[in-house]
Parts: sequence; structure tokens; C-alpha cells
Amino acid sequence: MSTRIWYLVLVPFLIMLPGIALLKAPSAQQGRPDNPYRIKVNANLVLLHATVKDAKGIPISGLDQDNFQVYEDGALQQISYFSHDDIPVTVGLLIDNSGSMRRKRTEIMASALAFARSSNPQDQMFVINFNEHVRFALPDNTPFTDKVSELRIALSTIITNGQTALYDAVAAGIDHLSIGDRDKKVLIVISDGGDNASHHNLRQVMALAQQADAIIYTIGFFDDTDEDRDLRVLRKLARETGGEAFLPRSLKETVPTCERIARDIRNQYTIAYVPTNKRQDGTYRTIQVKTSTPGRRHLLVRTRAGYRAPLAPQPSPVVSYTPRSQ
Repeated sequence: MSTRIWYLVLVPFLIMLPGIALLKAPSAQQGRPDNPYRIKVNANLVLLHATVKDAKGIPISGLDQDNFQVYEDGALQQISYFSHDDIPVTVGLLIDNSGSMRRKRTEIMASALAFARSSNPQDQMFVINFNEHVRFALPDNTPFTDKVSELRIALSTIITNGQTALYDAVAAGIDHLSIGDRDKKVLIVISDGGDNASHHNLRQVMALAQQADAIIYTIGFFDDTDEDRDLRVLRKLARETGGEAFLPRSLKETVPTCERIARDIRNQYTIAYVPTNKRQDGTYRTIQVKTSTPGRRHLLVRTRAGYRAPLAPQPSPVVSYTPRSQ
């Protein structure tokens, strides 16, 4: 297992992206000619990944752009880009291996591998193991992998002991997502939600999550005797980023849960728009996506709750100079 331990100073991510155009191109890293469509940057847009389900929780496919309405701070926005492709993602598996997770180690490993097997074969994956330290589990020269066998080796090195630095692990995961070359970024957090060892706090991590174009799914592993559990944290991380929090009632449900997350990621709609509010003032903007389809009722759309607008560049101060008299 890699012995890298991360204590991070993170540069905020902007989700006001230079905009996008559709092209088909192979990944430079994978070198495969059959990669799905990728998004190329060329104007200021906000990028969303939306999941649509019916009242029974069944994903809905086959919708088109006219079925969606996007609102920013209550104002209707014009959709500039729309697709419903199974595009590969950069995804991090964040595994809590603190002492409180010791009895769940076998199920955690099986669940993570089930997710990998159900994912797009061209996904870039990495693993972060964390207790009071945050460690990347793949070798130092392997930032990502698409091989289940390599993930199995990374996951098999987990030793459950110590305290929990959940917030530091999420911050490290967001930072590592930025070096991936897939257009969609995802974190899967498997934890009891407790934190007693981080340098970051929840407020700081949520600010990073709001600024990053990343989706966070959380899976709560705990039992009634687990004093470290914190459902509020797991739900907040997922809700604010457009992911979903799962709280399996038994360990037997965790593998189907991870398979469900993989299907969810592969069945999302990608939507982008140029905001009508052009101010670069650093304020938080709320986002709501609605869908309307004839003959279908109670469709639920899940995407991130909002984003923080970038700040306009500040002019450099003018410094005057008066030569001294001779």
C-alpha cells in the first residue's frame, strides 16, 4: 500500500466552467479509440449531472432536452448543452478503516469491488484508505486504474484501527479528482460519518464540495452501538453535491447498494447552461432542475443544490514612484 500521507492545502475548484462543445476523441491516458463522447471547454457554463427517477425509485431514461427546466435562484435558464450518454468517470473510493469499522471489513471490500465490476469499463478509479491518516492505496506511480484486480489488491491492504479523519479524506479525494481526464467526477464514501481527527472541518469540506464539479455518494456502515456515527454528515455531503446517501439496514444490503450507485452514475443526464446572472461576486447560487413529461407524474430530479460563483479578478494596485531629488 502506498505510504503517502496527505495533509492538504487545496486550491478551490471553479464550477463556472469555460463552456463545452461535443467531440469524440480517445483518452490520452487509455489510448482507446472507442471512448465515449467527451466535453471540450470553450465558453462560461455551469455543468450539471442529473438523475431522474419515478416515485418507486426506478431510473427514467429516454427524456430529451425539452423535458427539463433549469432554475438558478428561481430564474429560468436556457439549456446550452444536453446529453444522456454513459460516459466514463473519474471516481474515488474513500474507505473508512478506523477502529469502529473493524467488524465490517469483509463487507466493505466486497461492496467496493461490486461497484467496480458494475461501472463503465473505461472509468478511472482510485482508492483512499483513511483512519487518522489519509493514504492512497494504489502504488505511487499509479494515480488511477480501470482494473478490478488492482483495486482488489489495494482494498486488501486495509488495516482497521485508529481514529477517523473523514473530512481530510474527502478533501484529498476532491483534490485527486482534479487530475483525472474524465468529464464526470464522483466520490464514493464508505464510513460511519464520524470524524475525530481531521485538520479540515465540515464547513471547509462543504465549501470545497460546492466549488468542485463532483458528485458524492455516501454509504453509512454502522450499528446501534456505534458511538461515532453521524448520519447528518453523510446526508449533507450527498445532498449538496447531487449524490445520494444510503443507509443499509444490514451488511447484506451493501453489495446491491454499490451496484445501484454504479447504475445511477451510468444513467445520468448531463446538462449545461450559461447563467443569466453574470456577476462574479462569489455568492452562492441555488440550482433546481425540474422535468415534465406527458403522461408521467411524480418524477424526481436529483442534482447538486447549487454552486458558488467565481470572484472577478481584482486589479493590481498602482504603485507610484517619485525619484529622489539629487
